[in-house]
Amino acid sequence: MLAKKPPKPAPRRIFQERSKITALPLYFEGFLLVKRSEYQEYKHYWTELRGTTLFFYTDKKSTIYTDKLDIIDLTCLTDQNSTEKNCAKFTLILPKEEVQLKTENTESGEEWRGFILTVTELSVPLHVSLLPGQVIRLHEVLEREKKRRIEMEQISSFSPEKGKEPTEDYVDVLTPMPECFYTVSRKEATEMLEKNPSLGNMILRPGSDSRNYSITIRQDIDLPRIKHYKVMSVGKNYTIELEKPVTLPNLFSVIEYFVKETRGNLRPFIYSTIISRARTHHRREEREVEEESTY
Repeated sequence: MLAKKPPKPAPRRIFQERSKITALPLYFEGFLLVKRSEYQEYKHYWTELRGTTLFFYTDKKSTIYTDKLDIIDLTCLTDQNSTEKNCAKFTLILPKEEVQLKTENTESGEEWRGFILTVTELSVPLHVSLLPGQVIRLHEVLEREKKRRIEMEQISSFSPEKGKEPTEDYVDVLTPMPECFYTVSRKEATEMLEKNPSLGNMILRPGSDSRNYSITIRQDIDLPRIKHYKVMSVGKNYTIELEKPVTLPNLFSVIEYFVKETRGNLRPFIYSTIISRARTHHRREEREVEEESTY
């Protein structure tokens, strides 16, 4: 089987911006046609598989995803018969919905099936037609995902507030929310930023009413300072109440605005970033052990 060249990855700058927002390891990426229950037809996305979540971008250069799909509870993946030539179609059956996926060619279809099944079943599937090099990549991803799951369990075991982890306060709605959104009060948001400065310094939270939102940030200039900004819902847009109000089309753009305007000094507060930090520390220890063994 001759495999076509995989699509070129997104530019490094875009990759770094996405990593800041999602804080999950990237396992696979490429174009996908996606049809969810609320879609009337397939939508074309540049898609990233990070951890056990699919992130959908309007194009390869977008830094903010427009939709996402958590597939950790995947029940099964079923193939669909297609009359179209040189494409693969399959359905992800989840507890609450069924999502249809279509690839631009059969080779990429096999890869997507392989990576999705590997991270959800925690084993490399035997019934996919892949080249030896691609199978090796699946085994590498499998080991990374196993370690990630272990680290997540360790983190939850020493959570400062057992029984009420901030990640449980995340409200997932039909309109996807930025991952730095938490259903917390102004006081709780302030405490989260003060106690965990390494995890980010910007939280999106509900406003004083059920319609609007607020941004809480912590900046270390001379002394640590906490600030709050109102984000008003105006029709289908959102307006940040600044000296000169800024109106943007969605909450993802609101977060991106703060990041860009501060040249990256403001970062979304995401609890799962501690996983990346733990992994980096672990790898550093491994390198130190290897270096000592060479003397």
